[in-house]
Amino acid sequence: MAAYFIAQYQVNDAALYAEYGAGAGPTLAKYGAELVVLDVAAETMEGEAPGAQTVIIKFESTEAAKTWYHSEDYQAVVSKRLAATNGYAVLSQSMNLG
Repeated sequence: MAAYFIAQYQVNDAALYAEYGAGAGPTLAKYGAELVVLDVAAETMEGEAPGAQTVIIKFESTEAAKTWYHSEDYQAVVSKRLAATNGYAVLSQSMNLG
C-alpha cells in the first residue's frame, strides 16, 4: 500500500533550505520515491497552516518511507530543513476504497 510523506511549512532561511533541497533531492530516487507535489503557495482552506510550502512524496509503502527518512543519506541533510523552516511533516497511508 502506498504511503505519502507530507510536509507543510514556512521557509525562514532560503539559502539553508536550498542546501537541504540539493542534498535531499537525490535521496528520493535512491529510495524509490516520487515527488508528487512541490507547491510554494498552497492555499489553506481550513484551519491554520504553518506556511504555504507543501511537499508530498509518494513511497511504495510505509516501510519504504521510513527506510528513506531514517537513512544515513537523508539524516545527513534533514537538519537543514528543520533549521530553515517552521512546520510539520506526517506519514500517511493510502487506502483502497474500492
